[in-house]
Amino acid sequence: MKSLRSDKQKFMHHLSLMEKTSFSQELFKKAPIVGIIRNLSFEEVKQILPIYREAGLTTIEITMNTPGAEAMIRYAVETESEGLNIGAGTVCTKEDLENALDAGAQFIVTPVINKKIIKHCAKKGIPIFPGGFTPTELYNAWSYGAAMVKIYPATSLGPDYIRDLKAPLNNLKVLPTGGINLENMQEFLNAGADGLGIGSQLFDKKLIQEKDWSGLKSYFEKYVEKLGILA
Repeated sequence: MKSLRSDKQKFMHHLSLMEKTSFSQELFKKAPIVGIIRNLSFEEVKQILPIYREAGLTTIEITMNTPGAEAMIRYAVETESEGLNIGAGTVCTKEDLENALDAGAQFIVTPVINKKIIKHCAKKGIPIFPGGFTPTELYNAWSYGAAMVKIYPATSLGPDYIRDLKAPLNNLKVLPTGGINLENMQEFLNAGADGLGIGSQLFDKKLIQEKDWSGLKSYFEKYVEKLGILA
């Protein structure tokens, strides 16, 4: 009996871990913004995670070149994963990928196209959003198994680029990133973007430095309102 109970406990623990490390497409569709955290402290991230979710945002990326990124991802998955997709960004090497997945990342974002990393994630069923610029790069990433392709830098190309790209490649799911803000986000969505990657424009530096967490939550809510969502 003791052995059976122990096996059951292990199985339930395994199921719990699987739930915590699974990306929810449903959550992403509620608010198709990937908030990009880069070079913030552990304490700042701990403050941001709950208000990010409370504001109605659902998907957040912690870049692997942020000091302490793995610990932040692990903390986020263990304590704040209810209602949030938590991923790792700036994954450039196999080592970055292994470290991100060991920490519990639920999705992966890369700034470049690394065929081996994309195929590895696709094989494991882990959503990956690799970055590209030209139609050939973006299509290749998609054909390797990317769940969505990141167009970076987006504002240098503009919304019309997405509209033109998706005319022949209408099955391509795209995540424009770089320079997206409250003023232009709707233009990108209207052009056919399936989501938006937003970093410094979303995580207002002044509000964070002043530890104005209620102000930051209100600022997040402006993005949610732009999406036409009642938070």
